[in-house]
Amino acid sequence: MTGLSQEQIRAQVEELGPWFHNLDLNGVATAPEHFLGDYPAVKWRRFSTALPQDLHGKSVLDIGCNAGFYSMEMKRRGATRVLGIDSDEDYLRQARFAAKVNGFDIEFRNLSVYDVGALSEKFDIVIFMGVLYHLRHPLLALDLIREHAVRELLVFQSMQRGSADAGAFADDYDFWDGDAFDRPEFPKLHFIEHRYAGDPTNWWVPNRACAEAMLRSAGFEISAHPEDEVYLCKPVEPPAGFGAVYPAGRVRA
Repeated sequence: MTGLSQEQIRAQVEELGPWFHNLDLNGVATAPEHFLGDYPAVKWRRFSTALPQDLHGKSVLDIGCNAGFYSMEMKRRGATRVLGIDSDEDYLRQARFAAKVNGFDIEFRNLSVYDVGALSEKFDIVIFMGVLYHLRHPLLALDLIREHAVRELLVFQSMQRGSADAGAFADDYDFWDGDAFDRPEFPKLHFIEHRYAGDPTNWWVPNRACAEAMLRSAGFEISAHPEDEVYLCKPVEPPAGFGAVYPAGRVRA
């Protein structure tokens, strides 16, 4: 813990704002008026018991760490090494300050999900929460995480819109058979040309079936679904076929 008083912390919180993560920094809330409530703590409480309570000896990569809420939760569970990455320097400044106030030894770096290969390191646990729908190339991101970043467990979350059902579909369809595409539960990735919820970085929003299909296609096995939008996934052998993973060998008919 730092020797800062509440008044000093509050002044620094105001200087570093606005905050998206509502953190408790020695009694000072960073985003008490958050439109989602006590976020992300309110979401964390709905799935936190699905993750190991003891992470001693484990390494964690938090992709799109924002102000570091999940990075700090991993440290609270004893993770030996935690690296948080984000492409927004404002968020990283918040994260570094929050970790300092809480006395956590966490490294934060300005990198995007597309840079994970440059780390030349795999992590036991990768947290990929609330990032997918902000990406112009979401499936590429999952492919890169599977190939370069995760060793044991992926903690994935994405905003979802459309059908919450996950229907069963055939592995292949005739070229002239388009009926499956009209079913609400068919995997769909909704493209946002301009903005959603006032945010111009919201690009692609999957329905449930699409989120699950994208995970499988990138080479992840869904081992748990503890919260509506949250999945725990193990890396497995990726599916065969043209374009299934990055980089993919070309398959000709």
